[in-house]
Amino acid sequence: MLTIRDLVKRYRDGTRANDGISLSVEAGEVVGLLGHNGAGKTTLINQVAGLVVPTSGTIRVDGCDPVAEPARARRVVSVMPQGHAPLTGVTPRQAIRTMARIRGLDKRAAAERTGELIDALDLGTWADTTGERLSGGIRRLTAYGMAAAEPGRVAMLDEPTNDVDPVRRRLLWRQIRALADRGHAVLLVTHNVVEAERSVDRIVVMGAGKVLAEGTAAQLRSRAPGDLRLELTAAVPDRLPELPARLPVEGPPLVTSRRMAVPIASGAASTALAWAQELRDAGQIDEFALVPVGLEDVYLQLVGGEDTPGGPGTEEGEKGDSLVA
Repeated sequence: MLTIRDLVKRYRDGTRANDGISLSVEAGEVVGLLGHNGAGKTTLINQVAGLVVPTSGTIRVDGCDPVAEPARARRVVSVMPQGHAPLTGVTPRQAIRTMARIRGLDKRAAAERTGELIDALDLGTWADTTGERLSGGIRRLTAYGMAAAEPGRVAMLDEPTNDVDPVRRRLLWRQIRALADRGHAVLLVTHNVVEAERSVDRIVVMGAGKVLAEGTAAQLRSRAPGDLRLELTAAVPDRLPELPARLPVEGPPLVTSRRMAVPIASGAASTALAWAQELRDAGQIDEFALVPVGLEDVYLQLVGGEDTPGGPGTEEGEKGDSLVA
């Protein structure tokens, strides 16, 4: 449904936003595009939608070339942009229904589809409230509703769950899966590694305009060193303990000013826990945890320290979702 080959987008100042990207998305598939800010994800989406012309490479969307046929590409593709929908003076119901009409549904079908989406996303309380009185999360859900009102064969969603509360985030993921189940190809940009791990079919990790890795969550997790990760939080910033010789590690630890994540084999679990307990008893650390290695470990290994826990771009307040924003 969507095929991209050797795509390059170079700006006048020489910056390569996309540098030889190749990927594909099949009908009925949800592909997650992961990467830190500036990795080239949004530029990629804009080229597929026919909004930006690539420097070189090819894009095919359901057989259409967005460069040669940008108007047709915009009919075949539905886009949920990264920013909030322009809803000043417009209610969610009006916005979704209008987009359904623009995309070709008749008046009755547009009203029915709008009602379905409002119910599915639990927007009823705010359905007839104008945009300037809506929270960021409700505006994001409305933007999704506009993209899904009468979607193209390819749906591209840029950070769809930003600002959305946990309950409606689950409802949103169900609707994204329903899109794929109806035969649409879904390309989804996200920073939320944990959500991607449990919600998409395949993951593409981008960095510096390139594809760094791709595969299922299980395939990518197999790249991580060790079976477990020992996480330590120092009592005082910049005073993390040194690793003891008795603790066999499977790779270099990820370290910030207060946190350390050490990859270890499952056979070293008891040794790791005993050492961590000693540190806490001595007041050197505030807390520790031993957790299975996940996709987040692979992501941090691939992109480096830009999105490490506690660093720029993170949301420490959402520990239930991900250490990476």
